[in-house]
Amino acid sequence: MHDKLFTPGPTEVRAELLKELANPQIHHRSPEFSLLYDDIQKNLKKLLYTEKPVLLFTSSSTGAMEAAVTNGVKKRCLNFVNGAFSERWHQITVKNGIKCDKVSVPWDKAIKPELVDEKLSSGKYDAITVVLNETSTGLMNPIAEIGEVVKKYEDVVFLVDAVSGMAGTKIEVDEWGIDMCLAGVQKAFALPAGLTVASVSDKLLKRAEEVENNSYYFNLPLLYKYHKRSQTRTTPAIPQLYALRKQLNDIVDNEGVEARFSRHQEMAEYVQNWALKYFDIYAEEGYWSNTVTCIENTRGIDVQGLINTLVDKYQIRIANGYGDLKNKAFRIGHMGDLNLSDMKGLIAIIEDILDI
Repeated sequence: MHDKLFTPGPTEVRAELLKELANPQIHHRSPEFSLLYDDIQKNLKKLLYTEKPVLLFTSSSTGAMEAAVTNGVKKRCLNFVNGAFSERWHQITVKNGIKCDKVSVPWDKAIKPELVDEKLSSGKYDAITVVLNETSTGLMNPIAEIGEVVKKYEDVVFLVDAVSGMAGTKIEVDEWGIDMCLAGVQKAFALPAGLTVASVSDKLLKRAEEVENNSYYFNLPLLYKYHKRSQTRTTPAIPQLYALRKQLNDIVDNEGVEARFSRHQEMAEYVQNWALKYFDIYAEEGYWSNTVTCIENTRGIDVQGLINTLVDKYQIRIANGYGDLKNKAFRIGHMGDLNLSDMKGLIAIIEDILDI
């Protein structure tokens, strides 16, 4: 037995997907691998509404975040920060010696298009980073509207962390003008950790050719060179690729992409209505996430005690508040292959523990 995960990642993985990890190893330069790669590409493009390549990284999402800024910034990067993971992206940019500035807003507030427009109008920047769905706060930034702003600035590449949103909420990469949209598969994809996918635009690939000191392992031109052969540049996490292919086939051919997004919305609304009844929601209204809700601890409950009881008595795990929000909030992940019945069962147990 294991703890059933209602955390904002990693998420519960179906037994059928775990079985895919046991496929015999194949060589990553073989025709068989290229067929596997092409199958994955086909459905990733459908999921992301893009005609652009979707590169595969054998790394956590942090590696792809590093790839974005080391390949995408020639002049200066502007990092928009309203949570722990947008702050991480700024730290990654700084640690790589890339010229950058940070625009911070309160963690419970969204990054508004007007703010982006105001900052880009200076002409100082040729790249911006924004997080679609802040896992730390349960806030979803208006990426489509921000994308419309960025389109006004032809030199600016739009880099988006969609780690806890991709495969759980609709992302129209091409329509929104996203130059890199990245996510690890251990969240709304509901797959084992260890693999990250990232769409890349022609604009970003051209920029990467112009950047002098981009990464070696995360070098986009070299990754793209092998992508055109239906291969990865280095030996990838092949077992995870089998699981990814199976899950994408299920999403596209069985559940349906739009139906998957609707299911996530249904779960989100149930949890958020409950949160409003007994607690409050941390994020600004109108920007609540479809995949994770950060519930403000207005009742002063023992958050860690609740988590421990769920684990010890029911083998269920939710998450504490992140960073400064620890014990001031708790987070429920409603993503991946969970459904409304799962959420109703979890909430009933929490109500019983808290006697509310």
